[in-house]
This record gives sequence, structure tokens and C-alpha cells, in this order.
Amino acid sequence: MQTPTPLEELLDLAADVLRHDRRTLPAGASGSPFLTLGGGLGQAMRLQARADEQLGLTLDVAQLLGAAPLTDVLAGAVPRAAAPPPPPPGPRELPLLPGQLEPLVAQRYVGPGAVHRVLSAELTGPLDPGALRTALGALGARHEGLRTAFPASARGPVRRVLDAHALPLITLPELPGAPAASRAEAVDAVHARLAREVERLIGHPDRPPLAFALTRLAAERHLLSFLCHDAVADAWSAALVWRELLADYARAAARRQPAARTAPPPPAGPPSAEPPGQDGRLTERVERIREFPTVVDLAAPGRRPAVFDFRGERLAVALDPELRDAVDATAARAGVPHGTVLLAAWALAVGRRSGHEWLLVGAELPGRRAGAPLRTVAPGAVTVPVCCELEGGVDYFLRGVACAFGEALACSALDTEALVRELGLRGDRSRTPLTQVTFADHDGLLPARATAGPLTARFHHGHLGGATADAALTVLRWHEEPLLALDFASSVLDRAQAAELADELRAALAALAAAGEADPVEDLLPTPLTSPSLSAATAG
Repeated sequence: MQTPTPLEELLDLAADVLRHDRRTLPAGASGSPFLTLGGGLGQAMRLQARADEQLGLTLDVAQLLGAAPLTDVLAGAVPRAAAPPPPPPGPRELPLLPGQLEPLVAQRYVGPGAVHRVLSAELTGPLDPGALRTALGALGARHEGLRTAFPASARGPVRRVLDAHALPLITLPELPGAPAASRAEAVDAVHARLAREVERLIGHPDRPPLAFALTRLAAERHLLSFLCHDAVADAWSAALVWRELLADYARAAARRQPAARTAPPPPAGPPSAEPPGQDGRLTERVERIREFPTVVDLAAPGRRPAVFDFRGERLAVALDPELRDAVDATAARAGVPHGTVLLAAWALAVGRRSGHEWLLVGAELPGRRAGAPLRTVAPGAVTVPVCCELEGGVDYFLRGVACAFGEALACSALDTEALVRELGLRGDRSRTPLTQVTFADHDGLLPARATAGPLTARFHHGHLGGATADAALTVLRWHEEPLLALDFASSVLDRAQAAELADELRAALAALAAAGEADPVEDLLPTPLTSPSLSAATAG
């Protein structure tokens, strides 16, 4: 039997990730980009990770989501770079990684809720504390990002990587009335307590700012919460922590050592020089964004504060499986991933409420470059503006949003501060610059449920009372128990107004799913009667 070529092996992986027939995908991939074959950000990241782990080849996510045919992108894969030699023993003080300085500095001004995250697993079954500690030990030994403290120095915070560090496992007292409370009430109560105590639990400057907190909810029912600073991990890294921890726990509970894995290479440090051509790309991106208003105001007249305070709340947005299936069908018809339809519906709802037919929506992206492995715990998420034009037929509109997302991803390496500076957006402290409305697609990072030996884990995405935008929509789950989260700045929107916005999002999704491919998107939704006045908000 003839040995498959690297391209053929990559096409097989792509077919598996995209759920295509391996026999027919090569014909489509020769003339179609990844996006129009049904691939989205989550699929691109999984394909990149599997190419690295199974074939030792490096793919660039930005190129995967670009306009080039998939076959051309896969043919450009290069061998994985050799791992650097292991560092000498002992603590090391290193420069901060990209994405670490901002949350470390911001914490002084915006409070802990906006710079910490919590992701919990509700564990049902007999819990083995010894196995849990063994699994935590293996996890900490494997990832230097979980052994990193950020002490102050004369030049600001630095990154101190410890040789060894036992990941803290803090047992919290059982909540009064927890056994009788509903699942949602009990989990919300634990997350509320963590929000109040986050600085006490992980705020020591000479220790890594993270911990695992264990709360007993009932007999054979516990909530294990991973609490960390944004300088430690982004959403992609937090999901990696849980996947590895549960796998290691299952082995330890079976009295086997956690799987021996090669330690992932440390996160890449700051680049020594700007990549060639960045100045030209910055100029092009600035000129493109100048066509769009850089203020999208959802606040009622007189409500916006003089200074954005980064305080916020979260509203869960559940969707019916029937609406999910209809959205999937519309995405397949238009040749885009379902995440594009969700982003388009969000832009449509916000545009109708704010009075804009063109608007910028900030998209959260993983910020991993080619060669930066997804199996490394690190920060790095970036928010880049997506240029959304709410016009044309439905399928034309959806494909346009997909292309705009690809363009934004291709520019994710640009310095956001430089972009803001070039656009002249400094000075307004009442709102976040450039994008006041954001979108993140975390679908596929974690399932709704997982198993770890005799335990069943059900994941809960917590919120610690912060907001980094006026309104931020996050896709938490899609294929099973579809669930979105709407985080909103409490100084801009009250809970009733956020609920109205969530209803308008559902209406936009339903309208897109019910419309024909050529139906004008401008006619899908009426302008809400509660739309705020934007007479001062359209100046770019």
C-alpha cells in the first residue's frame, strides 16, 4: 500500500474535523477555502493542534480562515520547530509575555472582577482527594504557566517561573442550604462567594495567581472551581487545564500514574522585532476601519457614566434545539460555519438597536501564532474589530461577515494600541476604545459533560462581576444544550435592558434562519422602540 503524503494525511485530518467524507473532501478543498467548507475558528484550532500532535506539522490558523483554497493552505504546512533546550534549575525572572502586562496593570484601577476568570466542574460521584492532588501535581509540573508569579520590580511586574509549585487546592466550607438548592442556585452561590473572595484566595504577589477551590454541595456532589488571573490563562488555556486535569485524575483514581507527556515548550516570549510589512498592514487596516463608526452606543440617554468602571453582570441566553438546528441549516446553505451566523445575528441585533447599518464588533481570538502550541497554558487572547455591513441578501450578508472575520483574524498580530492611536481614539474615558460590543466563540473548547474515572463532570462558566465592554456575547455551547452568555456593563445597561437585547438576538437568529437566501437583510428586523438616541455616537 502506498504511503500517504503529508498533504493527504492533512486532508484526512481536515475531513475528520469538518465531518466530511474523506473521499470527497479533496475535490472540494482544491477550490474552496476552509470557511466555505463549514470550518470555523474552533475547527481551525483543532486542526492546527492535531496536525502538530499527530504529524509534527505547523499550520497557521489565520491562513486556514483566509480566502485561499484549503488544499493550498495545507500544502504550505511546515515541520514543527525543534523544542528549546530545558532551562537551568531554579526560579527564573523573565520579561512578561504578550497579553500579560495589560491585566496586571488594569487590576489596580478596574478591580478583580474584570481581570480574573472562573471555570468550574460539578463533580458527581465518589471523589478521591488523593487522586485529585496527584492530578494537580502532574498538571503543575507539566505547565510552567501554572508555576508563574508576577512580583513587582523597579521596572514593573516581571514573570517569575518557579521550579516547582503545588497547585493550591482550597477546601471551602459547605454553603448553608446547598443540598436543598437547585443545581443552578448552588453553583451561582459558590461563584458569588468566589467573586467576593478572589483577592484573598489568589492575590498574593509572590505566588502564582491561581487556585482550585473545592466546595461540597451534597453527598457525592462537589464543585471544583479553577480560579485564575487573566495573566495566567485565557479561555482556550482554561479549557486545556480541565481536559488534562480530568484525564490525569482518571488515571490516578485507577491507581495509575498520570499519562507521561512531553512537557510542552514554554510560551513564546515577546518578538524581538516587528514582522516585516506590519507598517503597511497597519495603514491598510486603519483606512478600512475609518469607513465605520467607532462608537456604537447601547446606553439610554443620560445613562453612560463619565468613566467606564468595568463592573458588570452576566445573563444566560439559552436557545431551543429547534432554533439551533435551523441556524445550522442556514449556515450550511450559505457555506459558512454556525459561528458566523451567531456573529451576524449579534451584529444585526446591535445594529438595529443602535441605529447603525455598518458597525464594528470586536471578536475575541486566541492570539496563538503559527508554531505556538495550543497545548501550552498561557494568556494571549486578543480582541480585533470585525467590519460588519448589514446589507444585501441573507447569504451574501453571511458570507460577507465570514470574510470580514477572516480579515480581522489575519490582522490579529497588529498592535491594538497602535491601531487606536492611529485612529485618534484616545481621551474618551466613558467607553472602551474602538469596540464597545464584542463576540467570542468558545464552542468546542469543552463539552457540556465529561467523565473522569467514576466521576461525571458538568461544566459551569462562572462570572466574577466584571465587564470589558458595554455588551459581550459568548457562545459557550452549541451542539449539545446550546447556551450563550451575555455579559453587560451595569453602568450602561440594566438587567431588563440586557434581557431585551438578548430577546432581540434570538429574534435576529430566528429571522436569519427563516429567511430565504436572497431576502434583504435590511428588512428582517424592525428598529426597536427602545433604541437609544445616537446623535452624538456616530462620530468616528
